Amino acid sequence: MAWTETWEGSLGRYLHGFGDLIGDKRTARTLGAIIRGIIGSGSLVCQRIASHSPALASITYGSQRVIRFAKGESTRRSALDAEHLTAKLRQRGVEHLLKAADEEAPEDIWLIIDESDLRKPYAQEMADLMPVPDLDGKLVPGYRTINVLGVTPGRRGMLYHRLYSSREQDFTSQPLETQRALTTVNEELQAKGQQLVSTWIMDRGFDDVAVWRTTWESGAHLVCRLSHLERLVRFQTQEGPWQAGDIAEARGHLRRMAKTRSRMKVRIGSQKRAKVQTATVAISACPLQLAYDTNIRREGKPQEGQQDLWLVQVELTNTTLEPWLLITDWPVTNEQMAILIFRMYRQRWAVEDTFKYTKTCLGLEAVQVLDLQAIRVLVALAWVAAGFLYAMGVTMEWPEIQFLARLGGWVARPDRKPGKIVIARGLEQLINHLVTSAFLQQHIDQHGALPPGIVALLRSFEATGL
Repeated sequence: MAWTETWEGSLGRYLHGFGDLIGDKRTARTLGAIIRGIIGSGSLVCQRIASHSPALASITYGSQRVIRFAKGESTRRSALDAEHLTAKLRQRGVEHLLKAADEEAPEDIWLIIDESDLRKPYAQEMADLMPVPDLDGKLVPGYRTINVLGVTPGRRGMLYHRLYSSREQDFTSQPLETQRALTTVNEELQAKGQQLVSTWIMDRGFDDVAVWRTTWESGAHLVCRLSHLERLVRFQTQEGPWQAGDIAEARGHLRRMAKTRSRMKVRIGSQKRAKVQTATVAISACPLQLAYDTNIRREGKPQEGQQDLWLVQVELTNTTLEPWLLITDWPVTNEQMAILIFRMYRQRWAVEDTFKYTKTCLGLEAVQVLDLQAIRVLVALAWVAAGFLYAMGVTMEWPEIQFLARLGGWVARPDRKPGKIVIARGLEQLINHLVTSAFLQQHIDQHGALPPGIVALLRSFEATGL
């Protein structure tokens, strides 16, 4: 497939999918201008968005238009609040994921749920700031987000995003935010009427029976990293009989299931820094049985349920990483299933890559408006921009992708494909070129010519090849 249109045309087509949220043409133009500004500036600072958008840079007080848009003051005839934007992003994400590269619908989808903190360590006046940990564990002001990334063969898509604060007026609880995310994504997938095998992949923060219960009731599977080793279960000993105890005791009855090798970012042996390299992975497992209250953390009399599970331990031998201790309802009865569970949890690292990309390239933590709803809108718009970059793909057969990658600083190597960060940098360079051209032309239209010094400077750049 050849890319026969400019990226501007591709972005316009992508944003056209949000058209049913927009009530007038002026709002549609502003939305497109803001998305271009976010990609071009790599920031959620309104002034920078405006200055890096060709349309907004050419008008007076372009940043005020961004602020009014985020606050909803200029979008009263449209449904462009954070809830509607993320709902549309989820709908488009599901549609994107349900088509594989060969245009045949996939049979499996992996759902990676994770929380990410939006840190504002120097903020004081922003609304409803709550304490969140920084990278060193120290509490700083900020907000919390909960996100779901869907993965099918060769594709990713954002299926859920919500920014919240424990100090906002209508906040109920963090577990309720998690339940809302699980239910919303499950309902969206079920609405498609397609027979998909879903697996939720979770980190330690979701070691919670209420989370697992909701997953099982939706007909999905799960792979979750454990935090509570004191959880009471029944486990099968290596000799065969079943025994009551906790997960810490069950570890003593793990059986080696598989050994494989995988390229991961790790520190092996005496290496001082982690790097992407091949590591040896040993996988062990044993069967468990979990008795639990099916009405835990919701209305209704206690009712006992039972679930067959497997305890899986993943060891990256000769590395500094602690073993991953996972629980899953997939039966880990052979080498292939053991390796699959490892691959599933390893895919969860894709979330870290996604958040790093969004925070770094789109300046998610740079947001500075004071109103909480406006903050939500700007962060949602950043995810809309990220959705466009993910929809573009990274197929190196497209000469346009190669061009953007080189413009972003990528050096072609046989074993190194460009990531979305370097492609976003290329797009930023391209948008800055469009902004500069528009600004120069605007000055010529208003004054008849550029200032003599600017003309001389441009000619000197041309003469020296800069």
